Amino acid sequence: MAKWRELTAKTVKTLQKDGPRKVGEKARRYMKRRQAERQEAVYARGDFREVLFINGCDEHLPHPGRYRVSHQREQLESLGITTGEVYFENLQMETVRCYRVFIFFRCPCTETIRDFVEEARRLNKTVLYDVDDLVFDTAYTDQIPYLENMDPEQRESYDENVRSMGRLLDLCDGAITTTACLGEALAERVSRVLINRNVASEEMVSLSRQAMAAREEERQEDGRVRLGYFSGSITHNDDFQMILPILVSLLEQYDHLELYLMGELDLPPQLEPWRDRIELEPFADWRELPARIASVDINLAPLRETVFNRAKSENKWIEAALVKVPTVASDVGAFREMVENGKTGILCRDEQQWKEALQALIEQPQYRHIIGEAAFRECAARCVTAASGFSLLQFIRELERPAVIFFLPGFQVSGGVMVALQHARLLQESGWDVTLGSIDEEEDREWYEFEGSRFPVFAAENSRLLTAVDCGVATMWSTCQCLDKWPSLENRAYLVQNYEPDFYVPGDPLRMQARETYGYHPGWKYLTVSPWCADWLREQYGHEAFLVPNGLETAKFYDQQRTMDGKIRILIEGDSTAEHKNVDESFRAAELLEQGKYEIWYMAYHGEPKDWYRVDKFLPQVPYGQVQEVYRQCDILLKSSLLESFSYPPLEMMASGGFVVAVENEGNREYLRDGENCLLYPAGEPEAAAEAIRRICRDVQLREHLYAEGQRTAETREWRQLRQQILETYRKLI
Repeated sequence: MAKWRELTAKTVKTLQKDGPRKVGEKARRYMKRRQAERQEAVYARGDFREVLFINGCDEHLPHPGRYRVSHQREQLESLGITTGEVYFENLQMETVRCYRVFIFFRCPCTETIRDFVEEARRLNKTVLYDVDDLVFDTAYTDQIPYLENMDPEQRESYDENVRSMGRLLDLCDGAITTTACLGEALAERVSRVLINRNVASEEMVSLSRQAMAAREEERQEDGRVRLGYFSGSITHNDDFQMILPILVSLLEQYDHLELYLMGELDLPPQLEPWRDRIELEPFADWRELPARIASVDINLAPLRETVFNRAKSENKWIEAALVKVPTVASDVGAFREMVENGKTGILCRDEQQWKEALQALIEQPQYRHIIGEAAFRECAARCVTAASGFSLLQFIRELERPAVIFFLPGFQVSGGVMVALQHARLLQESGWDVTLGSIDEEEDREWYEFEGSRFPVFAAENSRLLTAVDCGVATMWSTCQCLDKWPSLENRAYLVQNYEPDFYVPGDPLRMQARETYGYHPGWKYLTVSPWCADWLREQYGHEAFLVPNGLETAKFYDQQRTMDGKIRILIEGDSTAEHKNVDESFRAAELLEQGKYEIWYMAYHGEPKDWYRVDKFLPQVPYGQVQEVYRQCDILLKSSLLESFSYPPLEMMASGGFVVAVENEGNREYLRDGENCLLYPAGEPEAAAEAIRRICRDVQLREHLYAEGQRTAETREWRQLRQQILETYRKLI
């Protein structure tokens, strides 16, 4: 409602000031922008792209945004880089999920943008500032003569906008600009600067060719010569004054000379005597500009020698070169950098050089033709989007942080998902751009928070991954489909955490599908959490896997030494429906324990207690953040699993100060030592499990030894102790 009131107020103000025609023009521009915003919002919520341009210029100043946003987008798109664009006032915080790089063009540092940049930096995205003028420091803008005509309130507003742009620049990783002068000024504020000059778009090239063709059809050899001056803005009036005496002299000298002026330019009184030979027009739409420039014979580009002007781009030369019109320009800044004097244009340092250059071109049509042709060839080869974007791409690639996406089956709590999330957390804390991809079609979350980290979520089944990612990591067999689905993954890795075919009975089609993920996949790299997995990956499938040991957040499982007073609480953990978890055996052992002395708690993420289970308390789907409390409230973990790639519960119980009775398997063998930090019993012998529990209860010295060694074992498995090894492994993947 507030938005509509604001629009109504603006409409009334425009109607009173400029009339109904202006209201109609603004309404059309507004609707066009809103349509583009709606289209942007559609894919911003789903698809992931690489570079988002945030445009700080509205429809009142379209020219800079066209060159610095539309044309740079075209440069990148021609190289296969996906991009997006949004007006700075419409930037939504949620958009930070969907891109790797953000380029702010002439944007002020609003509160929303500052918060956006802070979030982007936290996510290890790349943030760049693009500017095509010295409008980020009032030390430069104070040199613009036109600003002296502003009233104090207007001037303060202008200066504050300049200072605001400078504040945003200082928050960025680097800057992109148009000229060497600008590059030097920006290098005083940011460490990395790219000079990516203004170039012509495909549409400009096409319109220029059409304009040349039309000129040839309409050409009349009447002997007239037209000089053209195309003013960028009212700030260029002072530049035009510089060559005014020369123009007066030439109009006096040559009766066949005409002058065409376009833009926000006041006709000087000195030119009034030749008013019948002067055509003065306001700004035209840029699509009409090639035809207007093609209608003149010589293009004028005067610039006074100031710091501000040395930073300006060579756009006027490019636009004229595209229609083979020769340019006479001041020997300043970008013109000096790009124009080869006497070949692709003529550069002048004083009035005498200006007069001689214009006289030569006025009197020699062939000279005009030679310079116009040379400028056209140079521009077509170097100054168009299709031929000039690689340095921009290279600059972005150099500043991008490593990017990884972990594909998950969903966000239901499981040991395998937790391991992947820990890897994601460590990588994000180490400067990686980390995304979580979910293959759960019903998953509609955009963010996932874990252990103080916040990750963007990519809906892998419903969205498109249209940005380059250094590595995609499958975390369960069902997520391996994603590795081949997205060609934008530069490297593919499979984090193997168990022999998943054994999760299914023989004859189940899923058993074969799971097994196939370990087969022939050229280019895939394998990493695993246990030596056991590494062994069978090598022996059965010929894969040499990187070994990434599992860890634990020991601070959350802080130890609490058990007194073993009162009832002894036994914790049984596992899925009762999974044969390899062998939960039935744990409950058979529990049946052998005295009811008056022992209390049985059962924790499971899947499955229900069977009718015959002796359960004093059932704990289904305990949130991961509350698991440590369950361990601390229990004395002994009874774990009978036959198959584990890595078994977390024994390690978690030891970290909390409790005791472990377990069956040895491939997933716990690397850290469980019988009689040192746990008691092991043979599978299939519940009587031995019950006796091990009784032994712990009656032997104080054994408990003290198991406690001390259990704490030592947990400390060696602290995630942060393993950080460097994990980081080195992931670096090898890319």
